[in-house]
This record gives sequence, C-alpha cells and structure tokens, in this order.
Amino acid sequence: MDLFKSFAGTFLLIFLAELGDKTQLAALAMTAGAEGRGRLVVFLAASLALVLSTLLAVFCGGLLTAVFPDPRLLKIAAGCLFLLFGALMLLGWL
Repeated sequence: MDLFKSFAGTFLLIFLAELGDKTQLAALAMTAGAEGRGRLVVFLAASLALVLSTLLAVFCGGLLTAVFPDPRLLKIAAGCLFLLFGALMLLGWL
C-alpha cells in the first residue's frame, strides 16, 4: 500500500504542477500547426521529452541523497531553489 501512496502522491503532484505550464503551452502550439499524424508525433515527442527530463531528475535526486542523507534537508534545499528561481523570474532575470 505504501508504494501505491507514493505513486499516487507523485502522480497527483506532477500532474497538477504541469497543468498550464510552458511545456503544455508549447505542445499546444506545436499541435495547432500539425494535422493528422503530426499530432501523434507532437504527443510522442513531448512525452519522450518529459520522460527523459524526469529520468534525469530522478537520477540527480538519487545522487543528491548522498549529499543530503536526511530527506527533509533535500526537500528544504529543493524548496529554496524553487523560491530562488521564482524570485529570479519575477525580477526578469530568467
């Protein structure tokens, strides 16, 4: 049951975070210009890109557990980076 809770929590968090983001808007724009099979190609390419970027994130997260053995520290570090990137975007530096 613990694996299901982890799966469901991760799915829900990522799904909600991805709604309306730049990636989804880019896929929408690419699909608008595509017809027929082009839509399938956009779907497959966007899906592969998201899978590979997630694979990279999971791999890096695994490596970071060596630096941050306490999961709380990793979550705090990730939250601080999230806030930093948000502030940089608000300032127009990203």
